Amino acid sequence: LNTPHGDRAFSILLLQDLAIVPLFARASLLGPGTSGEGTPLLDAGIAVGAVVALYVGLRFGLPPAFAYIARTKTSEIFTAAALLVVIVSALLMDLVGLSMAMGAFMAGLVLADSEFRFQLESDIEPFRGLLLGLFFMGFGMTVDWSLVVDNWWIVIGGAIGLFGLKSLLLFGLTRVVGSDARDAVRIAATIGQGGEFAFVIVSLSAGSGLMTEELASILSAVVTLSMALTPIAVALADRWPVAGEDGREGIKDASEAGPARVIVAGFGRVGQVVARVLSLRGYDITLIDNSPRRIRMARNFDRQVYYGDATRPDVLASAGAAEADIIFLCIDDRDGARTAVERLREHFPRAKIFAETYDRFSEIEMWEAGADFVVRETRESAILLARTALEVLGDGAVADDIVEEYRRTDMELLGTQAAEKSEKAMERMRQSYAVDIGGHPVRPPVREPQKALSE
Repeated sequence: LNTPHGDRAFSILLLQDLAIVPLFARASLLGPGTSGEGTPLLDAGIAVGAVVALYVGLRFGLPPAFAYIARTKTSEIFTAAALLVVIVSALLMDLVGLSMAMGAFMAGLVLADSEFRFQLESDIEPFRGLLLGLFFMGFGMTVDWSLVVDNWWIVIGGAIGLFGLKSLLLFGLTRVVGSDARDAVRIAATIGQGGEFAFVIVSLSAGSGLMTEELASILSAVVTLSMALTPIAVALADRWPVAGEDGREGIKDASEAGPARVIVAGFGRVGQVVARVLSLRGYDITLIDNSPRRIRMARNFDRQVYYGDATRPDVLASAGAAEADIIFLCIDDRDGARTAVERLREHFPRAKIFAETYDRFSEIEMWEAGADFVVRETRESAILLARTALEVLGDGAVADDIVEEYRRTDMELLGTQAAEKSEKAMERMRQSYAVDIGGHPVRPPVREPQKALSE
């Protein structure tokens, strides 16, 4: 997942999962076994209306319901409510003649897009392996293996043909959209198999009368065998001689890093300075960046930088973030920085999170996301410039006091901005933002840097 081909393969898999929704609807509507008293047009209208109604109900009904449940501070109720939503959604889709799997999938999509997604993911994690095992076991028990043995040549030929055809399509498409040859081969080998939703489609089609039970068993065996071919294909892809490598020869992934007290995620302008200062004191530092060019440049200065996406907790976990004392987040991604801090705070609660950010508004977001210390990338350099100017102008004796007063009023303004995010409040702040030597600092509604450091 922390490599270019893994990232693209995951994106394709996600689109495959999303494409299953119209496939569910089509299989349910076209099957003669699902036709009832009404006309096909009426059945289609009911199905579409049910899907829209379910989505709207979930989209606008779940947030207030789960917000109320969250106030109980009881994880068992939270988990039970999530499972209840999935079950009810599945039953509603079944009532209108669609697949139960479609209802469950829609519920999962809406829950994954809510602010409770991380809590739900954590609570449902114990069920994941169990239910996944039951899923495959259930479909395995529906296969007529004697029929598969009698048609073994069809199963083997079908699995090889499926994997080969899909791999060729993936290779061609990924090359067209810009992947190099090595990445294209690896993507084709990684996801050339039939997906697990194929079992659902095959079962649904058989139940709807679109295919016979015999054909369903053979197709399920074909998909299963294509999955078994994947490890072999991946091993061959890693050894395949392809010209035009992805530019990461000799670059180590973050998983190869050893444990360290400090992790610097992002080896740009800020990350480089942080690493050099801490290295002077002899601290063990793990450096992570997602730019092969910067990683190679660091080698010229005897710096070992590991490749990885610093916004992904699993990448940092493989780099030893669970044992680190401080994680520096120095990435040039204003949109992803807040999410990264939230995930780091959730997955690594003991580590201090020091983050650099672009401007004061993104600084507020970083504090609210749970960072222990945040600094704007131009703030301290601007303060140093101004302080030096005061000395040149003859005010060196009061330079420190003026700088301290600026810091106080700036924190006061930052706190007001965090508390009142409206046009009226912004106008009032613009009018009142002036140095007031006799004033008193107002504590912002976020953790103060000094307190965070002392803790």
